[in-house]
Amino acid sequence: MNILLLGSGGREHAFAWKIVSSPNCKQLFVAPGNAGTASIAKNISISPTDFNALADFSTENQIDMIVVGPEEPLVKGVTDFFSNHPTLHSLPVIGPSQAGAQLEGSKDFSKQFMQKYDVPTAAYETFTKDTFKEGIDFIRQQSLPIVLKADGLAAGKGVLICQSFTEAEDSLKEMLLESKFGKASDKVVIEQFLKGIELSVFVATDGNHYKILPEAKDYKRIGEGDTGLNTGGMGAVSPVPFADADFIKKVEDRIVKPTIQGLKEENIPYVGFLFIGLMNDGGEPYVIEYNVRMGDPETEAVLPRINSDFVDLLHAMGTGKLDSYDLEIASYTCTTVVLVAGGYPGDYVKGKKIEGLDFPSDISDSILFHAGTKISEYGEILTNGGRVLAITGIGKDIDSALENAYSRVAEVCWDGIYYRKDIGQDVLNLIK
Repeated sequence: MNILLLGSGGREHAFAWKIVSSPNCKQLFVAPGNAGTASIAKNISISPTDFNALADFSTENQIDMIVVGPEEPLVKGVTDFFSNHPTLHSLPVIGPSQAGAQLEGSKDFSKQFMQKYDVPTAAYETFTKDTFKEGIDFIRQQSLPIVLKADGLAAGKGVLICQSFTEAEDSLKEMLLESKFGKASDKVVIEQFLKGIELSVFVATDGNHYKILPEAKDYKRIGEGDTGLNTGGMGAVSPVPFADADFIKKVEDRIVKPTIQGLKEENIPYVGFLFIGLMNDGGEPYVIEYNVRMGDPETEAVLPRINSDFVDLLHAMGTGKLDSYDLEIASYTCTTVVLVAGGYPGDYVKGKKIEGLDFPSDISDSILFHAGTKISEYGEILTNGGRVLAITGIGKDIDSALENAYSRVAEVCWDGIYYRKDIGQDVLNLIK
């Protein structure tokens, strides 16, 4: 098949790496891609939200399937655009409809959905600029800490965990009255803080059937010990030792099944990936949030554990045949460490030359994924974003996987490089 992949991050490089390994991929195009995808596929300079240009390209290049990586084109309706296209309406698009993408595009919508279909989640209320004073009153009635979430997309940075009433009230003011996250914080969800250990479960679905993919735990905060500002993600581990078969069965019965069934009852077409952000509270699962695509950097730890053909998985999703797909998961552990630009998630400089990317081709215990990178006119690899690279170590257990990841991390450098040195340590402590 000729396949078109949308996106430019580490998740998309991981997708591309997995897609091109399949004998069922004839040619892979990535729009717009990065320096990593350029080495294994053909990058095309089209924005993932320029639907008309994507349609023209798909026609000209006889594209057989479109795979959507990031959330923005989904929330803006890329799947609906193609399903309503006069000549491309039968082209499989791996990504939910615009209505389905509301599960991520609107925190308020997703909380209402969970409430309606009895999906376990934290108690909440939603407030707007007009109900700001009621929001302040609501905050003062809560126990600490308090969680504030921008309703719309905020690049993974719209969730604030406030440790005091003053911090929560100031944050609500910034979000609602001062548009801290732009239109994304026109509405703010204030919810109960869930205690426990976070993890994510990933589901592939064709709208009727589903397969549960390997779970992962990610690390959102910039600082070691989970301190500092939220980021898009600083690392991930898979599998997660505290997510045993009993816990995953609870997730399937209480969350996955009612979610898929709820989407069907709402007549919401949903073909693609469902990311379920969870809290494990004493062995009981609660949903923190839905995302309507694979996570980043979790994808870089999850996809290397899928042994079965990934293009076959995607095609089964897109053609409603997922029930006949045999998903094979590897037993080894993957740990991912994200390397970021100095200053991220605040202001940072792009265009730094990256050194140390040339590794022996026979290394099989680690994989380097590009995220925010580009190729200069002189052929050099330069930083081109906040999160620049993701390095995944593979091992028989978390100790060896971390050793393999960090040994390769040590080989890479650029001016201002930063990464957390404690990825996976909390999981190791739990095991010990």
